Amino acid sequence: MRTRPPRRPDARIASHSTDNRAETAGRESFRSPRRSGGTTPRGTYWLYGLHPALAALANPERRIRQILTTEEGEAVLRQRLDASLPMQPQRADRARFEALCGRDAVHQGIAILTDILPPLAIEDAVERPGPLLLLDQVTDPRNVGAILRSAAAFGAAAVVMMDRNAPDETGALAKAASGALDVVPLVRVVNLARTLDLLKERNFWVVGLDAGGGVLDGGTFGQRRAALVLGAEGDGLRRLTREHCDEIAGLAMSGDMESLNVSNAAAVALYEVTRRR
Repeated sequence: MRTRPPRRPDARIASHSTDNRAETAGRESFRSPRRSGGTTPRGTYWLYGLHPALAALANPERRIRQILTTEEGEAVLRQRLDASLPMQPQRADRARFEALCGRDAVHQGIAILTDILPPLAIEDAVERPGPLLLLDQVTDPRNVGAILRSAAAFGAAAVVMMDRNAPDETGALAKAASGALDVVPLVRVVNLARTLDLLKERNFWVVGLDAGGGVLDGGTFGQRRAALVLGAEGDGLRRLTREHCDEIAGLAMSGDMESLNVSNAAAVALYEVTRRR
């Protein structure tokens, strides 16, 4: 159920509703995404498209296993790369690209078989500069990819997701991120509530983006770093997540819409907390 925020003469607040499901218990750590069988080895996936491929090839943390291209795709890839390719690409036709990446995938004649990125612990992520984004059971890989893209644009330290009820690292997620997956760490934790407590101990100001509070104002944070928590489409933040936030706030909106897509809300919130820094 969606809760409507209080009306203001000059603004409405973007909101999500709440969920009463219990938090999963466990220690805060990254776990490698689960990978299904099929045509790729366990722990790998096909990343596709020009920008994801360029970012992956420029990332020293990436293990590249195979590169497939069309003749045109290879030419563009070599033209845009600042260094040589780590291996000779293999030629592939449209049918093979569709079989590996999906019929509707915008692969641009480029696909890379890669290992998932090495894990990063939350304790290491907080050492990076910038605000943090935490996702409470956001499950759409395209939303997560779009959030990563905004995180890269506004200098976020990391995007944190739950180990369960969150998408794996896949080609669709990497494509939506348009290269940001290799720029901003995607960290997984078992227990989101405990992670929020850890962040508060590290002088983060934890803001849940949801109804029932004021309007997000980045100017009030002072020297504290921001940790922005976003809930799933429709469900919003779960009750336990809300209870572990320092503040619940929404986004000032002057139009007729009551809420934004979670990836759009993330972009607006990041702009608000970084524009005055």
